[in-house]
This record gives sequence, C-alpha cells and structure tokens, in this order.
Amino acid sequence: MTVTDRSHELINTAAQAAADKLAHDIVAYDVSDVLSITDAFLLASAPNDRQVKSIVDEIEERLNKELGAKPVRREGDREARWVLLDYVDIVVHVQHSEERVFYALERLWKDCPELELPEDAKATRGKAEEHAKLRAAEEAAELDGDWR
Repeated sequence: MTVTDRSHELINTAAQAAADKLAHDIVAYDVSDVLSITDAFLLASAPNDRQVKSIVDEIEERLNKELGAKPVRREGDREARWVLLDYVDIVVHVQHSEERVFYALERLWKDCPELELPEDAKATRGKAEEHAKLRAAEEAAELDGDWR
C-alpha cells in the first residue's frame, strides 16, 4: 500500500499549519504498510501546553477550511500534553516536548518511509533541541545570579 493523494494533501496542509504556529520537529511517516487503519502519521511538538493547543487548533481549522476535513476523534485535549487528531486517512500527534522525548514515537516508526513535507515544516527540525539548550542556559544564568 502507499499513501493516497488525499493523505498527502492532508499531511502537507497540517504540517504547514503546525509550522505556521511554530511547532518543533515536524515529521511525517508513511505507515500504510504496517497499519491498516491509517496511511500516515504527522508528529509535531511544542515547549508548552498553550502552544500545543494553539498548534492543534490551527491544524484543525486549516484542514476543515481548506480541505473540508474534520477529525473523527480528538484525544488529550484537557491536559494539552499530547493531543491526537484522527482523520482516518492520517493521524496527527502534537506533543509537549517532554512527552515527545519520553515516548519517542520516531523510534516506533523509524522503519517506515518519511514523507516529503513543505519547506517551512522541514525547517522546524532540531528546534526542540535548540529551545532546550536556550532554556538550560537561561536557567543557569538565573541560578548564577542567585548565587551572587
């Protein structure tokens, strides 16, 4: 099996929406050969719960407005640590950066082909690591200031 044109369209629109809301490390996998329930997974993350929610809302709004697609299921909304949007053809996972590292979904799907994404989405690779280093430096500077 391969990813359908409709799934590509959904993935690309969702990836662009996530990138526009400053999501980190956007990646998509063709899971059609290993799962019969969906064609592709889109993974994205953000450093805080509010941004996770903002990314999810943008993806949902854009897919509805531009492609007439509504999720059949939306899970994880209340905590906004890991929100799943199930569009049948694709499943979108938007995770808090800590959950992304802990659950490491990429490890599960590493044998599946990666899907080509819009340039803005590809440019988000490595952003979570950059953000973590920046936060660590800020925290170290704050601690350093406290000791003086």
